[in-house]
Amino acid sequence: MQIIETGNTAAALGVKLARAQVIAAYPITPQTPLTEKLSEFIESGEMQAEYIPVESEHSALAICIAATSAGARSFTATSSNGLLYMHEQIQWAAGARLPLVMCVANRGVGAPWTIWNDHQDSISQRDTGWIQIYANDHQQIIDSVIKAFCLAEEVMVPVMICYDGYILSHTHMPFDVPDSEKVDAFLPPYRPPYALDPADPSNLNTVTMPDGRADVRGDISLGYMEIRHLLQRDMIEAVPALERVEERFQSVFGRGGNPYVEPYRCDDADYIAVSLGSLSYQLHDVVDTLRDEGVRAGVLSVHLYRPFPDRIIAEALNGCSGVVVFEKALSYGYQGPLCSDIKSALYRHAEGRPFVTNYILGLGGREITTQDLYEALKASCFPDGGAGEETRWIGLRFL
Repeated sequence: MQIIETGNTAAALGVKLARAQVIAAYPITPQTPLTEKLSEFIESGEMQAEYIPVESEHSALAICIAATSAGARSFTATSSNGLLYMHEQIQWAAGARLPLVMCVANRGVGAPWTIWNDHQDSISQRDTGWIQIYANDHQQIIDSVIKAFCLAEEVMVPVMICYDGYILSHTHMPFDVPDSEKVDAFLPPYRPPYALDPADPSNLNTVTMPDGRADVRGDISLGYMEIRHLLQRDMIEAVPALERVEERFQSVFGRGGNPYVEPYRCDDADYIAVSLGSLSYQLHDVVDTLRDEGVRAGVLSVHLYRPFPDRIIAEALNGCSGVVVFEKALSYGYQGPLCSDIKSALYRHAEGRPFVTNYILGLGGREITTQDLYEALKASCFPDGGAGEETRWIGLRFL
């Protein structure tokens, strides 16, 4: 069934179809309509779940941690400073190996206050042990939410689905809503490998010593460092696991493809623009114009950002002369974080490395015009375009 609705509604429908059992959330713009829609589903009886309103984002994730620890499929959502307020619990959920799913409607962070879109909120959490997936449109939002529960429960690592605030969260677009029977076949009920049970008392995540020590049964328990090593190992395993999830999804629903990146006119491209989220689709128009002018350009949209599929991205960029990274986030004191990751991937896996140019744009919702993107990409496609510069900004007006 195809409908025209907002990105937040697409996310809510994905959570409903995934049959999440516990939802806890605190309202924050532009995420609020997502969890409001879930509360409507539950109140009307369309969705069998517990909706728990809380006093803060920190508490929202704490409740999801508790519910998942007890064996329930759980979900939350947030944006901006709300995500930052969760930071302690975000680390805990990953370290406890809980298959939570959270949507982040991307928004800039304060200070100063902004309610508009960029990616600084989710990018700031990239090293917390969560899988991060970025969606470009409403179809990808609903599909990614469903796939996220499947992936999280396979590798026992939480998943964050990120999509642009307002640009996607509040705009109406057509998308297909999968049949619930097909979703049930794709995503069976959650069966945790372990869960808190009053009939079988246990302690989870107690104080861990630097080295392993004997437990009450005399078995040697892992030390903190081994636990972290296993999380890193399974994060890397999430790369092939996502491909398995994608293949199953495609066989059931008849759509899907590359779960890591989305190339557009990259096969013969000399210059490839790389970005996250809806900006990738805006760049399609720029590339089409440059192609008409005889410039062989393409776009590579990165869907899976953590774990970073470095070899796959390097292969997608193989053979091009230049890479131009457009991003709505900044690693202060250095450059754009996506640009750093692209350079690292090329350093490790590319034989003839292309030049890499970095543009920072759209912070705090600053307008990104197609003309600005065209001029920046075109300038970078020629030797005198300043390709060697580390970081350039688009849209600065008042300095």
